[in-house]
Amino acid sequence: MKYLIMMYPNAEVLDALSEEERNAVFQGHGEFMTKIKESGEFVGTAALGGADQSSVVSVRGGVPAVTDGPYAESKEVVGGYYVIEVKDRDRAHEIAAMIPDAAVEGLGIEVRPIVFSEDASA
Repeated sequence: MKYLIMMYPNAEVLDALSEEERNAVFQGHGEFMTKIKESGEFVGTAALGGADQSSVVSVRGGVPAVTDGPYAESKEVVGGYYVIEVKDRDRAHEIAAMIPDAAVEGLGIEVRPIVFSEDASA
């Protein structure tokens, strides 16, 4: 089963960390990726640009309109994600707990099953 693991990097929380703590979180992602690649459970990952760089496209009456994002006003915006393939939900939770952000007070990791996907190379 594939799962999408989403990270919500709250700027206020990250800014409150010391430089050493922030660096440990960022470097921890490399170590995390090495572990799940070695286990064969890694599918992919991406870090996203900030919400201030997003745009929203809507079509009304056949006319597209583009406005500055984000789509919704929120303190929590997806900042990046991992896609994993594991045997069950419990293992997805174990992997999510390995992500450095999960250990930072005020941050959390969302785990959601992927119910449909199509390989872009097909």
